[in-house]
Amino acid sequence: MIANGSTTVAAHIEQSVGERIISGALQPGAPLRQDHVAREFNSSHVPVREAFRRLEAHHLVVAEPRRGVRVAPLDTKSVKEIAEMRAALEVVALRNSAPKLTSAHLARIELALIEGDNAQTIEEFEKANRAFHQALVAPCGMPRLLANLDGLQLANSRLVFAMARSAGWRPRSNQDHRLIVQALRTRNVDQACNLLARHIQTIERLALPA
Repeated sequence: MIANGSTTVAAHIEQSVGERIISGALQPGAPLRQDHVAREFNSSHVPVREAFRRLEAHHLVVAEPRRGVRVAPLDTKSVKEIAEMRAALEVVALRNSAPKLTSAHLARIELALIEGDNAQTIEEFEKANRAFHQALVAPCGMPRLLANLDGLQLANSRLVFAMARSAGWRPRSNQDHRLIVQALRTRNVDQACNLLARHIQTIERLALPA
């Protein structure tokens, strides 16, 4: 078990390196050397290895025999895998979350929707988008599932930034999110789940080359 101090350092390294990967500052395939990262953060190799393990669990890096740790690819296969996993797991989470949604939960979901609509930068939009999807499933009461979804959502955030870099981004209303909220307010769980799955699959289609 890693000592508390090392765990704190590992979390700091994970957050810092993860943000660079998500924003695109670290490109797909870029190598991540333990010694270089340890030197940058003035740490031993133990928290660096832990940070790499966490980043791998979030689908942001891959560890390959004889090649070490690299930034995870954003190729067609990876994009499809992320989208299919999210569509399956997030729908399961929503089915378990929807019956437990209170007026307070719905207010948080709608706040994230409004913040996404009002976003003026891709960074503001991505933060609101992540908050919306997390709020949808938060009451499901399935911590292992939620942990997996957090990692997949971070991987999805990479797609959002990558699409913004390649195709540009402009402020706009997210009609998919609005329709999901409407279905939840009328307690139409099947419709909300179908809309959510379609929404996630739309992200996949937009991210993949024609």
